[in-house]
Amino acid sequence: MVTSRAKLLVEASQLIDGDRNVQYGDPIDDFSLTASMWEDYLRRIVITRNTGGEVFLDPHDVAVMMLLVKVSRLAQSPGKKDHWLDIAGYAGCGWECAEQMYPPS
Repeated sequence: MVTSRAKLLVEASQLIDGDRNVQYGDPIDDFSLTASMWEDYLRRIVITRNTGGEVFLDPHDVAVMMLLVKVSRLAQSPGKKDHWLDIAGYAGCGWECAEQMYPPS
């Protein structure tokens, strides 16, 4: 018997290796672009608020930040399956980015 948790992970796997990968491309490329945009946005905040700091994001940081968005949404709607699917998908993509940039020793 396949559990509902396993079904969710299989569905997430199919999305990140299928439709989402076709729509958005390889996570390292997609998340690198997003990281660059977020850096620009965060840098603007740092400049505007005169904090004097620099901002540098890696592609896996995009996955982490998107996970936080989904966790926030779960606080409001824990019964929405899409949030759980996206969390599993972002976790997989984030690991892939981290693994490519910082190969395990």
